[in-house]
Amino acid sequence: MKLASLKHRRDGKLILVSRDLTQAVDASDIAFTLQDALDEWDTLSPLLQARYDALNANKASGRFTFHPVDCDSPLPRAYQWADGSAYVNHVELVRKARGASMPESFWTDPLMYQGMSDKFLGPRDNIELCDESWGCDFEAEVAIITDDVNMATSSSEAGEHIKLLMLVNDISLRNLIPGELSKGFGFFQSKPASAFSPVAVTPDELVSNWQDNKVHLPLSVHLNDELFGAPNAGVDMTFDFADLIAHAAKSRPLGAGTIIGSGTVSNIDRSKGSCCIAERRMLEILDLGAPKTSFLLYGDRVGIEMHDKESRSIFGRIEQEVTPYGIAQQR
Repeated sequence: MKLASLKHRRDGKLILVSRDLTQAVDASDIAFTLQDALDEWDTLSPLLQARYDALNANKASGRFTFHPVDCDSPLPRAYQWADGSAYVNHVELVRKARGASMPESFWTDPLMYQGMSDKFLGPRDNIELCDESWGCDFEAEVAIITDDVNMATSSSEAGEHIKLLMLVNDISLRNLIPGELSKGFGFFQSKPASAFSPVAVTPDELVSNWQDNKVHLPLSVHLNDELFGAPNAGVDMTFDFADLIAHAAKSRPLGAGTIIGSGTVSNIDRSKGSCCIAERRMLEILDLGAPKTSFLLYGDRVGIEMHDKESRSIFGRIEQEVTPYGIAQQR
């Protein structure tokens, strides 16, 4: 299935979106919000699946044209948003960029932070920035949404709890990070609201591209309409999504609707490009002695998308423009 949330109050209004992302149908009579659906997934998902099948067969009544600009994040807010760093070679590079060494344990124990989840950005919402000097950066990632996960769930059990997948722009304010982390208490001001793809999809929509709890497809990022990078999300992922769920659930249960991010997708093969500016800047330092690529400035545009092997968009496209705070128009 492919599900989305139309902008409506705080938690959106649930719709089903056709596989080709052209048509949609209301699903709010089954579950008004995506969170409602996740709370009763075993009961409601068969009803949603039947309507989704009818939509794709052009038999669903009330079909309408799907416009991503009308969408909020699939979950406009969530009880929990935890972002990992599953691509450890990326962690190594960005730590070098701020002069921090990397403990050996990073290769065996995932990093994870708990981010802002009371309001996400829609896939076409602007990135509002108070100050360009803060070093605004995009971070293109894959994320999963779980059902209820018991505390101490193992990696071998965790994969069955993955109900949906999305794309993420985990926005970072790079020049605020060093000061925050030097206090030894983690991210806060340097991690504003993230944006998610127009639709969330069930793993079966990825067919054979979903294996070993990883998405084996390139994740493309465009900056001002030029390709910035397209590393493969299934390559060099040190910790898969089951590992990340088990890590998050080590000392606590996870409620239905928990979102867990992969961290910035990154390949050791640098010819695939990067999914964030910080990584490219570090590579420029290593190759040229100084960074050449600036962080995001007002007017810059970011696009994040994933296509299947037939070049069809799977999740829809995140399209955002950086604007001064207070200019809230959508793209």
